[in-house]
Amino acid sequence: MRRREFITLLGGATAAWPVVARAQQPKLPVIGFLHPGSAEPNASLLAAFRKGLAEAGYTEGNNVAIEFRWAHGENSRLGEMAADLVQRQVAVIVTPIGTVTVLAAKTATTTIPIVFSAGTDPVKAGIVASLRRPGGNVSVNYMAAELSAKRLSLLHELTPRAARIALLVNPANPIPAETITKDTEAAAGTIGWHINVYKAETGREIEMAFDALVRDRADALVIGAEPFSASDRILSARISRNRWTHELWSE
Repeated sequence: MRRREFITLLGGATAAWPVVARAQQPKLPVIGFLHPGSAEPNASLLAAFRKGLAEAGYTEGNNVAIEFRWAHGENSRLGEMAADLVQRQVAVIVTPIGTVTVLAAKTATTTIPIVFSAGTDPVKAGIVASLRRPGGNVSVNYMAAELSAKRLSLLHELTPRAARIALLVNPANPIPAETITKDTEAAAGTIGWHINVYKAETGREIEMAFDALVRDRADALVIGAEPFSASDRILSARISRNRWTHELWSE
């Protein structure tokens, strides 16, 4: 999750919330928060989310309420959860990560505003018709190519002597995986780096990918923007155990 961009987008999106929802008294406008993972591994994301609300003038429990829906790695539940938020007549649905998440929300409603952040091209993913004129009820936050270059530039500053850079992507989401691979390889070419791509979805595959990283003596790791959901804890554990690597992903 790219916190600054998401905070900015969320703050702007509040202006589009239905006036009726804002005017309801004493009932508070409700934000529907839809996420494919779990709350605990995403504590920093929640902190950024609440900070963004505060900067826009909203405080949970004071002038806004939040309905959280966590799929805990079961993407098949996202559609049902999105439909439940629609039934509860939330003012806006926030999907801070994952193409599959915003698509579930988009399927559930064509009227409630949806604020999302995606690490893939939203046009290719079928989220919007175009970046200039997305249309519908979806607010676009997509800067994957620009962010890939910025990430690698920062990584180069942190590890100027690095020569072997690893990219870990989730093949369960093929379009985002392809996009982030293409953008990262293009950005690496401007620095003179070569990228080795590793694919993993399940916990076992993540373990195998990290074993390969160690074997290949990777100097640094870049992690794709799409979530690994139920395997996030395993991913975090492997990152913390491999102190030899710098990692850049959802910051």
